[in-house]
Amino acid sequence: MSSSESHEQDVRSADGTRLVVRRTGSGDPVVLVHGSGGGLRSWAAVAGRLAAEYELWMPARRGYGPSDVPSGVKSFKDETADLLAVIEAARGSSGRPVHLVGGSYGATLALHTAAAEPGGLRSLALFEPPLFAAGPETVPLLDRYRAAFVRDDAEAMAAVLNEVTRVPAEVVAAFAAAAGDRKPDPAEARRSAIGWLHDLEALADDGTDPARWSAISLPTLLMQGAETWEPMPSTMNALAAALPRARRISWPGQSHFVTMTAPALVADALREFFTEIG
Repeated sequence: MSSSESHEQDVRSADGTRLVVRRTGSGDPVVLVHGSGGGLRSWAAVAGRLAAEYELWMPARRGYGPSDVPSGVKSFKDETADLLAVIEAARGSSGRPVHLVGGSYGATLALHTAAAEPGGLRSLALFEPPLFAAGPETVPLLDRYRAAFVRDDAEAMAAVLNEVTRVPAEVVAAFAAAAGDRKPDPAEARRSAIGWLHDLEALADDGTDPARWSAISLPTLLMQGAETWEPMPSTMNALAAALPRARRISWPGQSHFVTMTAPALVADALREFFTEIG
């Protein structure tokens, strides 16, 4: 496949869940995992800058169309099985171990996967996993979100998500001002809402102790925006202390949205990391 071509293919998880994966480029395989509210194109701007050198695999996670939306409550165990299926497909295609990259919630999932089955992985790269947004404290937020989801109350859902992510009020206001009178596409908004609901289910069932990742011995790159609000900086410090082979990069003037606002920074950092570890 040339670097300019891309196509979508299906990968089946262990429980039969169909995952749609966008694939582009050629070279060593890299699996890019999107965060909450994302989808097949979340990593497109970064992937486009790497496709001449790497084969990029970008799954839409379960709960996010066009992948399946299974019934029942989702857990990180489910998504780890999904991601392992994608990793195996990427590895089988090239015969080479995979560089695993995750952004936000996708970075938390990448940690779970690297801890469970590191054998097919060459490296781990993580952008701002929200490890603080989990556990029993998240359960009431999940309940409020589910109630708002059932009544299709977009404003109430957004308010809950701002509490989950701890986005400062001034950042919320800036986004609202930038959006102006533009309304999101209803189908796309509903797809995102469904995905967020399932992600909150998994987060509510998860833990918050960064020390649980200390057995991950893969070369690891931790990426963050220097302007991202607390508790993310403290979370990244704790994660860096827990991971035995972590190196870090922090981008001045960037926040939690750097994969959209400055994809070249992310692509360059990943390329340099992959090159250094060989």
